[in-house]
Amino acid sequence: MLTKRIIPCLDIKDGRTVKGINFENIRDAGDPIELGALYASQGADELVFLDITATNERRKTLSALVTEIARHVNIPFTVGGGISSVEDVSVLLQSGADKISVNTSAFKNPVLIDHLAREFGSQCIVLAIDTRYEEGDWYVYLNGGRVKTDIKAYDWAKEAVNRGAGEILLTSMNNDGTKKGFALDITGQLSQNLNVPVIASGGAGTMEHFVDVFENAQADAALAASIFHYKEIEIPALKNFLYQKGVNMRF
Repeated sequence: MLTKRIIPCLDIKDGRTVKGINFENIRDAGDPIELGALYASQGADELVFLDITATNERRKTLSALVTEIARHVNIPFTVGGGISSVEDVSVLLQSGADKISVNTSAFKNPVLIDHLAREFGSQCIVLAIDTRYEEGDWYVYLNGGRVKTDIKAYDWAKEAVNRGAGEILLTSMNNDGTKKGFALDITGQLSQNLNVPVIASGGAGTMEHFVDVFENAQADAALAASIFHYKEIEIPALKNFLYQKGVNMRF
């Protein structure tokens, strides 16, 4: 049986780690390289670094930062933010990233997923989806949650997997920053119907929330940011708790 993964997420702006509540009110939460190394030493399974300035200000994720992260972090890590070409991905993977994450660029140009999967393999292509529940369904949002679309999250995820995405990183905007739990319904719909791993994101507040998303929604991995950055939940304690609850963990 595969182990469930705990993934701290580091949102990066101008080379620093930040965390907003519902995508607004960003607060400084430290140095990404230092934090990443700390999480690795505490037993995090993977890390995700998202450059949240990238799409909006049209900057490229800095390969220099990735090189530094790779030097100090000994667990797999994913990098996202403003990635829109085979060349972008090539630079980041060569700099030391294990996987890359695409979001808006892939939605606007879905054939990008085919190209990336063909060039680098599905195993390092993560499709990030920001979704919001409204009018009775979960819809895809773009540009860091600022632009609504009329496409349903499940439909887009399914198409992306067919094109070669090897993993889905699903963030519920309704839950993000609330600490009231993950969006179990949409996470479950994806993880139970797609044949690739689904990472649940948005809403982690207690250790019990992780049990819920692994057991009830059958997520393969759970991602969180502020609860780790501000030491509200420490990773070793979380993994012990999950193990006690019968969730398969790597130690």
